[in-house]
Amino acid sequence: MNDTMDEFWGKPISVYTRAQALADGVLVDLTEMAKPFGFKIPLACTGTVWRSLDWPAGHKPGLGQSTAGRVHDALTMARLAANAAAQAGESTVDFDMLLVPVSGDAETPRVVKLRLTVSGGDSGEPVLTLMYPGEE
Repeated sequence: MNDTMDEFWGKPISVYTRAQALADGVLVDLTEMAKPFGFKIPLACTGTVWRSLDWPAGHKPGLGQSTAGRVHDALTMARLAANAAAQAGESTVDFDMLLVPVSGDAETPRVVKLRLTVSGGDSGEPVLTLMYPGEE
């Protein structure tokens, strides 16, 4: 297949693999955290999503926020969305969740749209990526 693609398109100028993106921090591996939620294939989120979930200790005290709690909420919503997408035969699903913004003074949760997509990994194996719409 690659030979046929190379014949048609020519050799790629460069290739940026998922493994490189994970090593660079462009993607953050959530695979182990996602297993208790029923995810059976590797799952990563974009660095942008991670910065929205990562809650610094002592930040905006009294709001009951933590990185573990925010990741739990994101993975719960992602699992529900994944189930709906699987039933519909879709490889991408958008879903909403509430998040208190990390930056700024806001203390009220805001609706945030996230996207979960299944695609081929570096060797064609199925992988999941949690991102903001438009981060493809």
